[in-house]
Amino acid sequence: MDDGAVTGDLAWLFARQRFGVHPGLTRVRSLLGRLGEPQNAFESILVGGTNGKGSTAASLAAMLTASGEQSGLFTSPHLTRFSERFTVGGRELPQQTVLAALRRVRPAAEAVEASFFEIVTALGCLLFAEAGVRRAVMEVGLGGRLDATNALEPALSVITNVDLDHTDILGATPEAIAREKAGILRHGRPAVTAVDHRLLPLLEVHGADLWVTGREIEVRALPLAWEGWALGVRVPGLELEVRTPLLGRHGAANAGLAVAAAVRLGLTREAVRAGAQATHWPGRLERLPWRGGHLLLDGAHNPSGAEALATTLRELGAGRVPLIVGVAADKDAAAVAAHLSPVASEVILTRARLSPRAADPGHLAPHFADVPVRVVPDPAAALALLPAGGLAVACGSLYLIGELRPLVLGGESEAYERWQ
Repeated sequence: MDDGAVTGDLAWLFARQRFGVHPGLTRVRSLLGRLGEPQNAFESILVGGTNGKGSTAASLAAMLTASGEQSGLFTSPHLTRFSERFTVGGRELPQQTVLAALRRVRPAAEAVEASFFEIVTALGCLLFAEAGVRRAVMEVGLGGRLDATNALEPALSVITNVDLDHTDILGATPEAIAREKAGILRHGRPAVTAVDHRLLPLLEVHGADLWVTGREIEVRALPLAWEGWALGVRVPGLELEVRTPLLGRHGAANAGLAVAAAVRLGLTREAVRAGAQATHWPGRLERLPWRGGHLLLDGAHNPSGAEALATTLRELGAGRVPLIVGVAADKDAAAVAAHLSPVASEVILTRARLSPRAADPGHLAPHFADVPVRVVPDPAAALALLPAGGLAVACGSLYLIGELRPLVLGGESEAYERWQ
């Protein structure tokens, strides 16, 4: 196999990000058909929601892996390497395996003029089929109803929550966004959700067999400081006690929802407990050693994410800490700053080098008027300004987190522009 040609295929794929998001299922269905319908080789679970869908998906996939079956996990975006999006049995697929499959997908994708995320979704299905995956947890990309992952027919659907984000595409109200996310539900099939109960009628109209947090699902959470949470999860006919390393009350809620989903999939208590404990979700409230102290990485890229981060820092007794912040230009930076400023001792504003969507850090500065602010051009410069020892936090765009993380761990980032 020509490594240069395969790398060229990855450059081709990343270039397709510039064509933007084109909601709809016609192209991805046609692409899957040309690839031999690989999505039919395994059972799929769709996980959607405004926030928390990634950690919920990671928890559920870990439980499936702990059960001993060959399970897959499809997530987006990746932090550092494209192959992070595809894991089997808890392990990231080798980059060369992923790129070789992409080379085979490319002609069919070009024939149907598939978008970046449609290609990535079909590629995931092909990889999982060829790896002999029995069940795959598929994180929804954007919305639900017209997202490429919705071309699959899920055995179970999960909707974590609904909040305002991507309003230019999904709608300007919680109700409009809920309608879009509810599109991943299937009539008569099991589903779990933690959405605000006022939005439930918009989900229930689809006729799914729905369990709801605060109704069929009860989650009791005991904080274990930086070790995560001890959870008691009660569902119809069963109660389980598990531990999760996920931080934050939202982490506990997401883990509890994953437990309920695992029960609906018929997993044993032992598999649920072991998987919950083994969950690892990089870049989301992830604490890494740094210069004699710790750096907490979190993709708090929208107002609700920033609020959850600030709440977590208070509950952990962190006090005011230095923050590195960078967000995408289409986010509500004023609302993000309003949540983060009260927990910041200083703010270092920067941007992801490889993300054309990143906001100019200088334009963010006025939103942090009550905190000392410094503006730097790139993540490496931001890291250099952090004081040694103690706790610092880097948050905002996952593209920023994806560039900071290898700098902390001593790795390398891909050199492609990041849009999706």
